[in-house]
Amino acid sequence: MADGRPLVRDRLAIIAGGGLLPRYVADAARAHGEDPYILALRDESGPDWSGFDHQVTSIGDYAGIGAAFRAKGIGRAVLSGSVRRRPEWRDIHAPLKALAAVPSIIRTLLKGGDDAVLKMVIRLIEAEGVRVVGAHEIVPDLLGSEGPLGAVAPDAAAEADIAAAGAAALALGRLDVGQGAVALGGRVVALEGAEGTDAMLERVAGLRAAGRISARRKGVLVKLCKPEQDLRADLPSIGMETLHRARAAGLAGIAVEAGRSLVLERAALVAEADAHGLFVTGIVPDRTEMQR
Repeated sequence: MADGRPLVRDRLAIIAGGGLLPRYVADAARAHGEDPYILALRDESGPDWSGFDHQVTSIGDYAGIGAAFRAKGIGRAVLSGSVRRRPEWRDIHAPLKALAAVPSIIRTLLKGGDDAVLKMVIRLIEAEGVRVVGAHEIVPDLLGSEGPLGAVAPDAAAEADIAAAGAAALALGRLDVGQGAVALGGRVVALEGAEGTDAMLERVAGLRAAGRISARRKGVLVKLCKPEQDLRADLPSIGMETLHRARAAGLAGIAVEAGRSLVLERAALVAEADAHGLFVTGIVPDRTEMQR
């Protein structure tokens, strides 16, 4: 109740993990007249949320999150930012009405890929009567567009690497393992696993330094949505850190899925990519093979 009146459940909650994206979403929501409530995930969320109505919560505290939804009049929620650590089964605190679902929650945490876990989280949030929306619905200008984002475009060798890495990323996504792949000389040399994109790029840099891959050919990073991915959570994203690591790995550039990937710090990223002769481009992958 607020001033004796029932709360209208339409307020936006941002469940904030790591990285820059949660702050982008929060600032954009505020700029559009929203008063977002921040649920900052303990040991994950990086920004200082002191300028926003917020609380710190554990990733597995579904009972506490549900209570916050009701107390703050939350009607919509966006999942935003990275999560480095999955909750252990002992970290799960569910409300009484959800206790019957706990065994399936534990099975998903133990055996499911990231997409399966995120879909489970969405179901749990929606069970509280809260509608989950995508970060791109709050900040649509973060979506990558088709074609080069800057002055540098991929050449024929890079296009061949994009095709190879794109096919690998789709196959990897079908297994719900990762979203990214690196190809060099038309050959896939790295696949993204649980370690994430940055660690994969560090691995590529190590392979290059050790002479395991060509020092002459550059290569490309491709990041795509998983074939069965719910677009409301964990869209592929790139930012300045991705660009720095791609450059350190000796790559020619980065390709992301147009309309289904987020490009953070776009102006600075494009300027730096241009300055160092790297391309950043949006592609539309051929998913027909994955649908057969």
